[in-house]
Amino acid sequence: MPTSKQVIEITERYSARNYHPLDVVLTRGEGVWVWDVEGRKYLDMLSSYSALNQGHRHPRIMKALADQASQLTLTSRAFHNDRLGPLCEYMCKLAGMDLMLPMNTGAEAVETAIKIARKWGYLVKGIPRGEAEIIVAANNFHGRTVTVISFSSEELYRRDFGPYTPGFRIVEYGSARAIEKAIGDRTAAVMIEPIQGEAGIIIPPEGYISKVKEICASRRVLFALDEIQTGFCRTGKLFCYMHEDAKPDLLILGKAMGGGVFPISAVLSMKDILGLFTPGEHGSTFGGNPLACAVAHESVKVLVEEKLDERSAEMGEYFMGRLRSLPSPHVEEVRGKGLLIGVQLKKEAGGARRFCEALKDKGLLCKETHEDVIRFAPPLVITRDEIDWAVGQVGPVLGR
Repeated sequence: MPTSKQVIEITERYSARNYHPLDVVLTRGEGVWVWDVEGRKYLDMLSSYSALNQGHRHPRIMKALADQASQLTLTSRAFHNDRLGPLCEYMCKLAGMDLMLPMNTGAEAVETAIKIARKWGYLVKGIPRGEAEIIVAANNFHGRTVTVISFSSEELYRRDFGPYTPGFRIVEYGSARAIEKAIGDRTAAVMIEPIQGEAGIIIPPEGYISKVKEICASRRVLFALDEIQTGFCRTGKLFCYMHEDAKPDLLILGKAMGGGVFPISAVLSMKDILGLFTPGEHGSTFGGNPLACAVAHESVKVLVEEKLDERSAEMGEYFMGRLRSLPSPHVEEVRGKGLLIGVQLKKEAGGARRFCEALKDKGLLCKETHEDVIRFAPPLVITRDEIDWAVGQVGPVLGR
């Protein structure tokens, strides 16, 4: 087997450099643990950006994958398959919605929500065609497509990729008043994240989500919530909006829906919104494929039946408490909800990357976000003992 050094060399030779990964080459995973090609063991503190909430290779999910792969993997939506309907029913009942539209990636689900929000704006609200506007928040992250980066406030994501898609207004995150002031006659929707993950685990003021929902309802504007990263128990509730009982008009899901095994995303809504799509207006060859649907059905059942929302809340509170107790000259703040945790470093600490590299050498895999934040987001199956072991590695690294 090639060494880590050899694998990295060939990857950097033939793979486009759109990521800056840590120098570790993983070959196996189980639960919260992964191993590199030399056999070194690491605790996964990223969960593939919260796509692995159930842990690596959860036995029930792997069985669902194998069972379905031996039967039928793809039909396209030209034909029905026997896995899509049951998944849609399960998800709609779980979320209290009428309809679900499955896609593959989070960005595709966001694009789907944008399209249906615009159509609703034209057909229901009466906005002149071609003039619908969607309000978003500064420092958002909703994906990498040209339309999505068109309303990003991060220059790195936008630079050299224009011209950009019009029809968006960016306001301050965490300010319901800013959203209220920005709404006009041509506003079709407000789309936000309940917690901004890629921005550095930014948690808005308490009551923000429910206030935005209230404003949208009073101004006849759709409330679209991107729960691709915060959904499926990551923050201590099945969906993050449940902390404030602020059910959106459009619920955008992805990542952990596929159990870390197969990509699937979705938009859920009511018939009077999502039912506006007609055949031929939107689609995806792989969207709703039977393999993804079988995996997703079991993945979400694992989250619900193993009560990983309660586990996330309990372990997250414990983990944050342990992290806050660590003496460190570099830490400015520890913030989070459930097991979505950010350690904000002081500017003079020299960035989070060097700490992530040092933690990797101690067997802990974390990733920096927005330069000065270390993200801790382990699989939700993590135990108290495993958290204690992790804190034992973090303490010396942040203390020096």
